[in-house]
Amino acid sequence: MKISPQSYMLTNKTKIILTILCATNLLLFSQENDKKTEALITDRPDATEASSTVGKGVLQFETGGLYESFEDKNIKSENYTYNTTLVRYGILDNVELRLGWDFVEGTTKVNSKKVNNVTSGLSPLLLGLKIDIAKEDGAMPEIALIGHVFPVFSAAKDYRPEYTGVDFRLAMSHTLSEKSSLGYNIGAQWGNDTAEAAAIYTIAYGYSISDKLGAYAELYGDLPEDSTANHYWDAGLTYLVSNDLQLDAYFGTSITEGQDLLLALGLSYRIKNI
Repeated sequence: MKISPQSYMLTNKTKIILTILCATNLLLFSQENDKKTEALITDRPDATEASSTVGKGVLQFETGGLYESFEDKNIKSENYTYNTTLVRYGILDNVELRLGWDFVEGTTKVNSKKVNNVTSGLSPLLLGLKIDIAKEDGAMPEIALIGHVFPVFSAAKDYRPEYTGVDFRLAMSHTLSEKSSLGYNIGAQWGNDTAEAAAIYTIAYGYSISDKLGAYAELYGDLPEDSTANHYWDAGLTYLVSNDLQLDAYFGTSITEGQDLLLALGLSYRIKNI
C-alpha cells in the first residue's frame, strides 16, 4: 500500500510523540522506583523535616518516646512523651499526607518532692501535607513545602491550647559529599496559647559513619513576634537495620531558658506498594 507524504509525516510525528511519552513515563517510574528501593528517608529524629516525600503508595511510620526536664530554682518540670507518632502516606509520587498524635504526661517536683498535679493526655492532632517542589541541581537545593494544622478539639483537656495551631515551612537540603549533607527549614507558626506568629528555623548537619550508622548535629528554634526567642540544639545517631527500618537515639538541651535536658529513642518503618 502506498503511503502519502502527509500520512508519512503524521506517522513520524505520532512516533515522536509516543517516544516522548514513553521516555517521560520511564523517567517518572524510575524516580518512583528509586524512592522505594533506596533506604528510607525520615523526618525524625531531628527537628529538621526532610526535603522529600515518601513516594506514591508508600506508608511510613515514625514513632518514638522522649523525656524533657526544666528546673527553675526549686521547681522541676518533667514531661514524658510515650509516643511521638507521625504517619506519612504518598498519594502521589510528589505529595504525601501526614497524620501525627502524641501522648504526653507531665509532672512537677518542688524541692525534689512530686506534687499531685500530674497532667496527661493527647496533644493536638497533626494534619498536613508535604509537596516536592524541586530536585537538587548544583547550587539549587532540593526543596519541599510542608503545611500542618493542629485542631483544638483533638487535644485532651490538659493539653488543649486556646488557639488552633497552623504551621508551614520550606524544607531544603544540599549534598555536601558522598558521606555528608546539610538540611535546613524556614517557616512560621501560629497557635497554642497565643495568637502571635513566630518564625521557625532549623539547620542540621548529617554524616554517614558507615552504610548503616549515621550521626547528626542540629540547631533549631523559634522567634515569636512579641516574646523572647527560643533556641535549642540536639545531636544523635541513626542505625539502618534494613532499607525499610531505622532506629535512632538523640539528646539535647536549650541554649536559651526552657529545657535542661532532652533524651529520646525512636524507630521508623516503611511499607511499600499499598
